Amino acid sequence: MVLPPWKNPSGRPQSARKLTLENIAWAKERARKAGRRYPNLVDNMAAAQRQAEAEGSKPGAEP
Repeated sequence: MVLPPWKNPSGRPQSARKLTLENIAWAKERARKAGRRYPNLVDNMAAAQRQAEAEGSKPGAEP
């Protein structure tokens, strides 16, 4: 059974990435379009995925 993101254990701390200002703005815009004042976990996860794809790697992948 697949768990929702908020129930999954978090990944390893060293795999975490800071979002760039561009991706933070993208997450805020995505939340605004969905009628929310602030981005939620799903918006931030989508922004992190977008950033990882732009960098050419997957989140949590070994360097």
